[in-house]
Amino acid sequence: MCSTATAPPPVIVILGPTASGKSELALAVAKKIDAEIISADSRQIYRELDIGTAKPSPEALQEVAHHFVNEKNIGESFTAGDFATEAIVRIDNIHRRGKRAIIAGGSTLYLEGVLKGFANLPPANPEIRARLQVELNSGGRERLYEQLLQQDPEQAATLDPTKTQRLIRSLEIIEITGLSVTELQAREKQPQTNLHFLTTGLSIPRETLYHRINQRTDKMIETGLCHEAELLWHKYHQLLADKKTSALQSVGYQELFQYFNNSIDFAEAVKLIKQHTRNYAKRQLTFFNNRLAVNWVNADILWKKLENGKFWA
Repeated sequence: MCSTATAPPPVIVILGPTASGKSELALAVAKKIDAEIISADSRQIYRELDIGTAKPSPEALQEVAHHFVNEKNIGESFTAGDFATEAIVRIDNIHRRGKRAIIAGGSTLYLEGVLKGFANLPPANPEIRARLQVELNSGGRERLYEQLLQQDPEQAATLDPTKTQRLIRSLEIIEITGLSVTELQAREKQPQTNLHFLTTGLSIPRETLYHRINQRTDKMIETGLCHEAELLWHKYHQLLADKKTSALQSVGYQELFQYFNNSIDFAEAVKLIKQHTRNYAKRQLTFFNNRLAVNWVNADILWKKLENGKFWA
């Protein structure tokens, strides 16, 4: 007898800037349609980073299966490429179990890797990378950032001078290929699966978003972020000194580490967390608008759709 293969159900993607309410909406949708959540958050994958990453509560993790949450120890490597590859495998497994999959998060490269694949970027060149590292150490990260701003302004808009690894990699690619990362990303991507993604972005007025960020920061402080960061500061002091562990360079932690080092006072640390989080949200929006095809919908409208039983697909 002949059999007809059925296409897998569309994968719902809920993305947006930090503090836009992605996790809450994804959880509510997942409970309605019997879905599992693929967390596209490069920090929530790490154990011990809880309050500062706005990780789902233990109750939420019990209610709905969340993938890529609490799966790695600080210091373990996990790249956007690793995520893109593994996420596709897990989505296939979720579909085989007869359930739906929801991708929710705001880590830009994680999302781009899954939705578009990666351009065929050249392998690292140790000599070029070593020279750029010397330039970084001698001239400072702001100087390297200015170079990238001149040569690939779109890529630079998705970074800031603190993202030194990506900054060096972007300049390295330009020197190796003569093309910018933006130009290479516009070329043919690696072949992807037959999955169909329904990508929705949570649109929130900028002033409202910034207010939410400030409020969330205050709540994090009230619920113990300072204590959480202090434990990390003592436990991973050597990794912090090396400045090579990206998880420990996260907004919300790095500012408190400065406070523990007596570089700034506590009030300034909290102020900087809010400021740096707002800056991060702005970079996320720039990336999403420049690099991904997103259907932006007012967050309140999405919640009303959910209440009326409409789930995008």
